[in-house]
Amino acid sequence: MAKYTDEEVRNFPKITCKIAADYLGISPMAVSIGMRNDLLPIGFAIKNEDRYSDSWSYHIIDERLIAYRHGKITNVQVQNIEKNLNTIISQFEEMKKDLLFILSESAEQGI
Repeated sequence: MAKYTDEEVRNFPKITCKIAADYLGISPMAVSIGMRNDLLPIGFAIKNEDRYSDSWSYHIIDERLIAYRHGKITNVQVQNIEKNLNTIISQFEEMKKDLLFILSESAEQGI
């Protein structure tokens, strides 16, 4: 397994489960399952559901990964961060619905 420094992790344009696994010294499967089950507080696992199959997307945050490796992140901190992000996402979804409604109304009126 390749080992990365904190600075190398910060410089990756995208941190994959493989990179995170190598950095933490665990398997990529452990990273993905840990993130899916909210046991590994290094980012977000998002389930993509479509008509034909389910898949997962992972967004690993460099500073959370580094803090986790050094034991400087607690589940309480992560839960507070995620609660705030969930509120923001919910508000964004409402704005998106409003925008789609406005656009559909405009299209119906030929604007």
